[in-house]
Amino acid sequence: MKIQETHIVPAISKEIRLQEYAVSIFTTIQTRSSLKKAIKKGLLLIDGQKASTASWIKEGQKIQLLEPDIQDKKIYRLDLEVLYEDEYLAVIHKPAGYPTSGNFFKSIENALPHNLIRSNEPDALHYPLPAHRLDSPTAGILLCAKTRNTLIKLQQGFAEKKIQKTYYAVVNGEISGHSTINSPIEAKPAITHIRPKEFYKINSDLYTLAEVNPLTGRTHQIRIHLSRNKTAIVGDEIYGQQENSFFRNKNLFLFAGGISFVHPLKNEEMNFSIKLPKRFRNLRNYRLR
Repeated sequence: MKIQETHIVPAISKEIRLQEYAVSIFTTIQTRSSLKKAIKKGLLLIDGQKASTASWIKEGQKIQLLEPDIQDKKIYRLDLEVLYEDEYLAVIHKPAGYPTSGNFFKSIENALPHNLIRSNEPDALHYPLPAHRLDSPTAGILLCAKTRNTLIKLQQGFAEKKIQKTYYAVVNGEISGHSTINSPIEAKPAITHIRPKEFYKINSDLYTLAEVNPLTGRTHQIRIHLSRNKTAIVGDEIYGQQENSFFRNKNLFLFAGGISFVHPLKNEEMNFSIKLPKRFRNLRNYRLR
């Protein structure tokens, strides 16, 4: 098999197992479950020998990630709306109800080879990969990489806050004006800008359609911040509240509606937006002002 990525272990302060150490050293492995899957398939080598989850890491070791056989890739034949595609990246419309990636067959990552054309670039990924994540109940724009260099540059762009994402959320209560929530999540900085767009009154209860721009990318950041703001997102079963009869048993009202970035290879400004889903637009019948 072809070697995809190589990592030399630097000086480390304490012993650590491969399954804990290697989760962040390869650009094409973004989650712990993906790492365990790669180890199980024999795609990780330590000094030329197949590694296991029980392997311990030592200074100076060479850890290599092998390129998987495309025939081993389980392709989920879910049709996706492709908003843009070139040799380097793609922008898709992710439907709600599917995890972006992880240890699931019915995931967006497993559906990408069914929807996107494999790149002809020398550093083409074996199959396209999401460059970031959307929660399973969240629909909207998802940026994907088709080459290794593109994936690295997009991940750097997110880390350096050079890629702007715009979300829309229907929340309980009224958000009176533009605000910024600067509240750490799991001891890490997390910043979210919030701007009210529309107000609704349904069965004597007030709701706000908010435009939300996260400056950082913590897990569940928008949901946590809006909950801490006492304006939890409608339909949020984790951080929300018991909904009234109108919204009872409704899915999460969070939508990734826009993204702006500079193309990492073409150096062109890229802007994408999609209109709100019908269930959002239908709420305008209850608009206050």
